[in-house]
Amino acid sequence: MSEGAGRKLDRTNWPIAAAMIQYPGVLPDGRTTQDQSAEEWSATLADVADAGFTELDPTDGWLRIADLEPSRLGEFMGVVASHRLTIPAISTARKNLIDPSLGEAHLAYGHRVLDTAATIGAGAVSFGFFGPLTDAQRQALWFWTVEGERNPTDAGTWSLAVERLRDLGRHAADLGLEISLEMYEDTLIGTADGAVRFVTDVDLPNVKINADIGNLIRLHRPVEHWQVMMEKIAPFAGFWHVKNYTRIEDETTGAIMTAPAPLEFGTINYRTAIRMALAHGFRSPFLVEHYGGDGLSVSATNRDYLRRILPRPETTA
Repeated sequence: MSEGAGRKLDRTNWPIAAAMIQYPGVLPDGRTTQDQSAEEWSATLADVADAGFTELDPTDGWLRIADLEPSRLGEFMGVVASHRLTIPAISTARKNLIDPSLGEAHLAYGHRVLDTAATIGAGAVSFGFFGPLTDAQRQALWFWTVEGERNPTDAGTWSLAVERLRDLGRHAADLGLEISLEMYEDTLIGTADGAVRFVTDVDLPNVKINADIGNLIRLHRPVEHWQVMMEKIAPFAGFWHVKNYTRIEDETTGAIMTAPAPLEFGTINYRTAIRMALAHGFRSPFLVEHYGGDGLSVSATNRDYLRRILPRPETTA
């Protein structure tokens, strides 16, 4: 069901994938990565391998592998293998499963992603209820400083979301896959309480929470303390996007400022957060992310930090 099912995981072999958020899906010449040649894909994945990664998540903002023709998917996986990389999990991004206009299309796409994950040997897929960036967000230096779209909060929307996740969850279970739901502000799972309530309502053991609390800590507004959030969501943690931010709160003026930071230097103490999840049996892959600067290199630093704090081989049960 998860990447670690059936084998012992420790700091030496825990799947820690590179995100591809540093690479655009639309190229300067107007083509998309869907149209690139194997050689062009290889040039990009060479960066990932050169950064020391052995796993990647193609991240569909870069490449929608579920929409590649079988021959092209085989071509892509050949490139992945040529760089000695594997894909332990796949993330979908900004494909809101309850979007009023595109939700049904995104649901159908989600089923294709699950089938593709099973085909290539990935063990988990991340889904969410957040949509595309607004024009104002795209123009901002940091998009999270500008308010984006909000999910409706009525009972009908909640029921529709639960129904669609059960649909995906049952399909995933048939394929032996885990689903994780990405926490994101102003969505149905934009708080720890909301995320726990949602997965509890879905009530499938393979549907878990992507505890991407970095998405919330970075907001320039009051948010729940990261440790309080983790206490709530740790029992439900699955495939996990990890990133960190420095967060400054001025109690005298109410001003809040944040900026991206490597995992070990930000506000969230990931040594503690991960141990909380491990105590509840967490055995899913990690995805390391970073916005700004050379995000791939910072992600590699984040990977190395995780390797230092994950369980030693001799202490793995």
